[in-house]
Amino acid sequence: MCYFYILHSPSMDKYYIGATCDTLESRLAKHNMKHIGYTGQTNDWRVAYSEQFTTKKEAF
Repeated sequence: MCYFYILHSPSMDKYYIGATCDTLESRLAKHNMKHIGYTGQTNDWRVAYSEQFTTKKEAF
């Protein structure tokens, strides 16, 4: 299964939109790691919305 998701960072008051075929929990953990990139700026991302799809193409 694949997911379309919207994350929210309370500290930045920003949203991030993505799609993954990983588990949603695994992908969220990767976003919350301090890394180079937009979501690496903070580690307080939370799932604001998610929807499950059969393929990544459908999810996006």
